[in-house]
Amino acid sequence: MTTSAPPVGILPLQSIRDLISQGAITSQTPFDADQIQPASLDLRLGLKAWRVRASYLPRGRKVMDRLKYVQMHEMDLTKGAVLEAGCVYIAELQEHLNLPAGVSARANPKSSTGRVDVFVRLLTDEGALFDDVAESYTGPIFLEIVPQTFSVLVRTGTRLNQLRLKTGDVPRTHSVDCEVDLTGPMVGYRARRHAGVIDLDHVGGHDPRDFWEPLTAKDGQLLLDPGEFYILASKTEVVIPVDEAAEMLPIDPGVGEFRVHYAGFFDPGFGTAEAGGVGSKGVLEVRCHEAPFLLEDGQTVARLVYEPLTEKPEKLYGQSGSHYQKQGLKLSKHFKNWS
Repeated sequence: MTTSAPPVGILPLQSIRDLISQGAITSQTPFDADQIQPASLDLRLGLKAWRVRASYLPRGRKVMDRLKYVQMHEMDLTKGAVLEAGCVYIAELQEHLNLPAGVSARANPKSSTGRVDVFVRLLTDEGALFDDVAESYTGPIFLEIVPQTFSVLVRTGTRLNQLRLKTGDVPRTHSVDCEVDLTGPMVGYRARRHAGVIDLDHVGGHDPRDFWEPLTAKDGQLLLDPGEFYILASKTEVVIPVDEAAEMLPIDPGVGEFRVHYAGFFDPGFGTAEAGGVGSKGVLEVRCHEAPFLLEDGQTVARLVYEPLTEKPEKLYGQSGSHYQKQGLKLSKHFKNWS
């Protein structure tokens, strides 16, 4: 397949649509109308998943060839399946890639996936890194799924991650530090252990009180307990210009014994006046590691890095409906509003 190489940068939705029309991205079923986001493509679970004993990287071999060494049992996703907390799964995705020369990709969990503490990573045949898709990659793609706090119900078509496509070696234009906000009557939520199952396709279908405990801070400080999962918000308002995209990177471990943000992509238009998002905050998914850690209001916990798009997308984040535009402290879309 011969295609003209676009300028260096992240591909907007119209370019993703072009790749689909050229056959560079195909699917087992027709693409959904809302599957293409302003600067990313939602990926959908396929027909099967496998419970495995351990995570792995293909490293020069095919994903399915290595699966046989760790496979425990096969699961039919067409009927729906519960993925249990603390277990590791590999699932096939409906989409298949045949990327042209000069085009590579990177995957990340969707915001709603990270906010329920489900850790997901993309695998490609012969891949040596999670989430990275090599230039000109041709082959199937798979998803490692690790629910960490809540057991979740998924099925064929459930969207857990997204793919950001790019051309060339995309430069980072600038970065912004994100500070945590521990002011106000409620500063965050802590996940409840031994809660029920979350249906990841049921929007607004769960009572947040069954899954979350609201948190207050004392003197602008919050003590994080090892192994616990928290939802907090940034003090910084997040703005993603219409001609850029951003990714929130995990915190440098030298700053604290915790990890922030599993779901890292921010699409162009998030938080902008043009897309009706002025005042949008970044929601932070925080997991404390080995030792208790005293978090302070205004402490830097993550960093947003910005990259250019090849051109402005035809539609900005939030212009056709969004659960998270103009958000403050907010749980995932699966929960009713806290009242």
